[in-house]
Amino acid sequence: MKVELIAHTPEPEKLAATAAKLCYSSSDIGTLRDGLTEDKVDSFIDMIVSIGHESVLEHVSFTFGIEGISRACSHQLVRHRIASYSQKSQRYVNENGFEFITPPEIDALPEAKEEFDRIMDEITASYGKIADMLTDKHKADLMADGMDEKQALSKARKLANEDARFLLPNACETKIVVTMNVRSLFNFFRHRCCNRAQWEIRAVANEMLRLCLETAPHIFAHAGPSCVAEGKCPEGKMSCGKMKEVRAQFEAMKK
Repeated sequence: MKVELIAHTPEPEKLAATAAKLCYSSSDIGTLRDGLTEDKVDSFIDMIVSIGHESVLEHVSFTFGIEGISRACSHQLVRHRIASYSQKSQRYVNENGFEFITPPEIDALPEAKEEFDRIMDEITASYGKIADMLTDKHKADLMADGMDEKQALSKARKLANEDARFLLPNACETKIVVTMNVRSLFNFFRHRCCNRAQWEIRAVANEMLRLCLETAPHIFAHAGPSCVAEGKCPEGKMSCGKMKEVRAQFEAMKK
C-alpha cells in the first residue's frame, strides 16, 4: 500500500481562518486575510475546530494518490460520497497478469496462502484465455463490418476487457486518486480510523490522517475515530472495548 498527498489547498489553515473570521466581521476579505498572523491563524483554527464550526473547512481540500490496495478496499472508499474519485479502469486497462492483495491473516497461514495463490493463478490464466477468445471474436465481427484490421484489433481488445473483468476478484490491485474537503475527511476518519473498520481501509485512513497532520496540524488536531474526535464510542455493544489504547495511538500520531 502506498498513500501520497499529491495536492492540497494552499495555506489551508489561513484560508479556513479567513472564511471563519468573515462570518463574524464586517471587514473586507483582503483586510481580514492580511491581518491574520501565524499565531492568530493557529489560535483561531483551534477555536473553530473545538466548537465544531466545520462549514468553513469545506473550502479546504486534500488530494491523495493511493496505490496497492484491493478492489474490496476501494469499494468501501467510494461509498464516501462527498468526494471526487478517479480509479484505474478494468474496462480500459487489460488486467492480464494482475497484481493482487493478500490479507495478512491468509498470508500468515501457509495452507490458506497456498490455496489463495492457487486460485489467483487460475483466475489469471482464465482471464487471459477469455480475453483472447473475446478479442478474436470481436476483431472478426468488426472486420466483417468493414473496419480495417488495426482499428478492429484495438477496439476488440477494449470490448474483450469489458466482459473478461467479470472474472476478476476483490483481491485485484487498484490505484485511485481521491479528493476530499476537510469536513468530509473528518467524517471519513471517524468511520475508517475506527478499530471496527476493515483492516485495509483503516490502514489507508490512518496514513491519510498522518499526512494531513503534517500539513495542517491545527485543523486535524482532534481528527480520528469517534472515540478521539467526539470523546465517545458510538458502536454500543459492537465497540472494540479499547478506547483508551486507541486514544493513546492517535495522541502519539499528533506529537
